[in-house]
Amino acid sequence: MNPTPSRQRICLLTGGGYPYRRDALGGWCRTLVDGLYRFRFELLTVTDRELPSAPAYPLPFNVGSARAIALGREPARSQRRRAQLPEGAADAVTELCHGLLDESDTVRFADGLRSIAEMAGTRPSPLTRLPLADRLVEAWRTRQNDVPEEPPLPKLSVRDARTAATLLRHALRALAVPLPEVDLLHCVGGTKPLLTALAGRWQNGTPLLITEARTPVTRQRPAEERLSPAVRLILRRFRNAVARTGYAEAELIAPLSTYHHDWALEHGADPNKLIQVPAGVDPREYPGAAELDSLPTVVWAGSGGPDSGLTQVLDAFTEVTAALPRAVLHLVGITARHEEYCADQIEMTGLGRAVRLYPLPADTFDRFTVGQVVAHVPGPSDPPYRLVEAMMSGRPVVAVDIGPAGETLGETGVVVPADDPSELAIAIVDLLKATPRRRALGDAARQRALDHFTVDRLVRVYGAIYTDLAVPPPAPAFELALAVPAPRTPTPATLRWLTRED
Repeated sequence: MNPTPSRQRICLLTGGGYPYRRDALGGWCRTLVDGLYRFRFELLTVTDRELPSAPAYPLPFNVGSARAIALGREPARSQRRRAQLPEGAADAVTELCHGLLDESDTVRFADGLRSIAEMAGTRPSPLTRLPLADRLVEAWRTRQNDVPEEPPLPKLSVRDARTAATLLRHALRALAVPLPEVDLLHCVGGTKPLLTALAGRWQNGTPLLITEARTPVTRQRPAEERLSPAVRLILRRFRNAVARTGYAEAELIAPLSTYHHDWALEHGADPNKLIQVPAGVDPREYPGAAELDSLPTVVWAGSGGPDSGLTQVLDAFTEVTAALPRAVLHLVGITARHEEYCADQIEMTGLGRAVRLYPLPADTFDRFTVGQVVAHVPGPSDPPYRLVEAMMSGRPVVAVDIGPAGETLGETGVVVPADDPSELAIAIVDLLKATPRRRALGDAARQRALDHFTVDRLVRVYGAIYTDLAVPPPAPAFELALAVPAPRTPTPATLRWLTRED
């Protein structure tokens, strides 16, 4: 008989993954929801793209609802001008734009964003009529004249301002997404779901928990490569400003690693709110297996999309085959929407049958054990979940130095510079040729995963956090003044689990 879920209701907000898409972050969310069966989950995905109507993962009994909200396109200009702007809307946009450009003034941006959030739920919605372009130009000129930056701000044309305004207006639509009535908002990565969570936090006072799982990289997102430098700068500062606002409003922030912990600190997070909770996987799903006596084999796991790390893997494997002509590359976990793109990229390299394609769903038991070496080349927003899976499978890993890869692997793998396919290829060939070292690293990686990255620890810690944050506030009470003060515990309730022995 299934245990009865608790009365505590959690809204898990994501940006396009779980439960509708199988990816690294989706796997992490699934582990959390399946493990915390005593809580009732309301799943909400806020995204730019249309998602399948049916979930990609089976939903457990403790999921009350699962909704996907795709932010629509901006309506025609004639429709935008029908209604008058609410009082204070122009001032709110001014505060938002000036605070967006001044990264040291978090309060100004947050005040503007909060005012806009309060208007977002009204009908007709004022979001499509906000004077963002005009206020961006005004704030840009003020910033250039009053606070010269190094390097200086790029030129912002009227056309650039309108493009940026359209993109910001689109993102701000997340403020109007309705939230279910819950006891805790848990936002897992992404600017748009965080905007939705902030609106709910301000409207209902619901506690907010943020899992920081992003891996910022220097390169631009593929969809933004054609935008002007000024527009890209505005979008980057907007995302950072939303993140800083989220950190300020959240009760707790749970980074996945020291890398994510430091990134949150750099963006203004209060150190007292940070609780580092590493990713965890179930050892039973990745039991490891004896290495097959076969051809030199490399495994890479990813979606196979344009920004998934696929290009670097194929470039590196081209050099691997030059040194080891019989080598084989297994691409596992390719999503259905990227199969065609992935096949085209393979054809362009001329690798032919040396590359084997394994679309989702791929059996977790042999996802990594089909190879002798795992190449870990993540996408820009992938958490270290796939890396932990590979380690738990007992295979040696060659990882590019992106985000928390180095700290996750420790001394149990090989880390090479990012964006250098040749270094990646050299490290892979060295391990394929060195059987004793390869097997020793695989055994060490599995032991490290068992020691630090199990699902049991993940579920225990998040269960304590949920219990502390989702509990209703105590009823008002009168306290008598005593001649001798009553003893009080020095440990906050939200941190009580840290004092336990592991």
